[in-house]
Amino acid sequence: MSTPITDLSQLLSSMSPKLDPRTFVFAKGVAGDPHPKQVIMTFQEAEGLTLIIDESAATGLETMFRCRMITLEVHSSLDAVGFLAHLLPKLAEATMGVNPVSAFFHDHLFVPEDRAEDALAILKAVAAEAATA
Repeated sequence: MSTPITDLSQLLSSMSPKLDPRTFVFAKGVAGDPHPKQVIMTFQEAEGLTLIIDESAATGLETMFRCRMITLEVHSSLDAVGFLAHLLPKLAEATMGVNPVSAFFHDHLFVPEDRAEDALAILKAVAAEAATA
């Protein structure tokens, strides 16, 4: 197992953004429902259960935000400072909404399905710029 990275310049220069081929949606779930394998995240809010699920498995669910997932393939520490704060404004400059999720090993960015390639190019440019700094 690798050691989580906290250094911002190391995170930026060594991240390798990878675009998942699937299309996902955010869906309204019901507590106690079985979670199919296509669910990649659940989050319980006061108002209800949110699922991030493969769009093909979301039949019958109330959904929103067709998106693609970009995984920032660097073992980022959950207490690293400034990693997402550096990346998200770059996507905002391109008028792109993004929903970030931090997990144990990586950060994942859910970007609009029709803008996924644009987001990937921006993130790769940030990584390349950081690697030459």
